[in-house]
Amino acid sequence: MSVIVVEFTTLDGVVEDPDGSGGTATGGWAFRHGPEAVAGDKFRLGALLDTGVLLFGRTTWELFTKLWPGRSGEFADRLNAAAKLVASRTVHDVSAWQNSVLLQGDLAESVEREERDVVVIGSVGIAQQLARHGLVDEYRLLVFPSVAGTGRRLFDVAVDLELVATTRVGPAILGTYRTR
Repeated sequence: MSVIVVEFTTLDGVVEDPDGSGGTATGGWAFRHGPEAVAGDKFRLGALLDTGVLLFGRTTWELFTKLWPGRSGEFADRLNAAAKLVASRTVHDVSAWQNSVLLQGDLAESVEREERDVVVIGSVGIAQQLARHGLVDEYRLLVFPSVAGTGRRLFDVAVDLELVATTRVGPAILGTYRTR
């Protein structure tokens, strides 16, 4: 089992509000580069959508439930069919998006018990909690040529990473990093 964190990020490390739905002053930075910059399987998840489990915090899960269930196409169909865990203390009904299950118990302990690969999409707080417990094995960061200046950043603890791959994805660079 591996834990993989996937995030859109700016050159200065801001991950907050890439689509502008959060209403922040600097939000929408990823989507200003056009729909092709963010559409499809930009993080190269491939078979992980079929064999792994997606892990969301409440905010990201609620945003995705407004966007994805009504979409179709190769990537949308696989994303909608994927197994999903939702970590939330306030949401009790996760039936709005198929194959969603509310995570029970402690986040870190639940992830450690998971037998499938876990993919954290967005959900910065979840990614940070797992990193603090040393549970993140890989980061796939889609870095956009934007500088936000302010906003929430992914890393809140020191970590050494090894760059294992880079790929140009439209106007962005997908960097894949493994923890040491």
